[in-house]
Amino acid sequence: MTDDTVLGTVGPRLRAVRQQRGVTLASVSASTGISVSTLSRLESGGRKPTLELLLALSRAYQVPLDELVGLPPPSDPRIHAKPLRRNGRILIPLTQRPGAPAAYKLILPPVDREPDIETEQRTHEGYDWMYVLSGQVRLRLADLDFVMQPGEAAEFDTRVPHWFGSAGREPAELLVLFGPQGERMHIRARPRS
Repeated sequence: MTDDTVLGTVGPRLRAVRQQRGVTLASVSASTGISVSTLSRLESGGRKPTLELLLALSRAYQVPLDELVGLPPPSDPRIHAKPLRRNGRILIPLTQRPGAPAAYKLILPPVDREPDIETEQRTHEGYDWMYVLSGQVRLRLADLDFVMQPGEAAEFDTRVPHWFGSAGREPAELLVLFGPQGERMHIRARPRS
């Protein structure tokens, strides 16, 4: 929808709102300080509305500004992404905005179903954050090696050698954010003493 199309629909909308309220151009003029001729030209499309005029009319009619402008309703925000399988793991995308941190629900298979899983630590650019929903997750981060329980979170710079996988006989479920380098979350898990 172009700006001209949006602005072209404002006049009839203003007239309809005024008529629904049962008020005259003169009474709207008195309450807003906008001249009757300006109001008439706005309603007929002879004058393009300005933000200043629309704000005054929005207050006078007690309707949200977007109702006067007729912006389209927001689209369905739900994400309908298909799960991805990678190395026995299931990644369910929870975000879809390119260039932003990517959020996933990650399901790690149980240890007994991962006999040949690669446990070599890797590095790459970026920053990761994870939160354990259920199960147990083993995280190897350089020389650290510990098991995370449900409710624990970890964050780390992915330039540090790392690997993680299930640590139990049940699948582990995580929420993970994979972000660009420097993107940081606020909760850290500590290795168990």
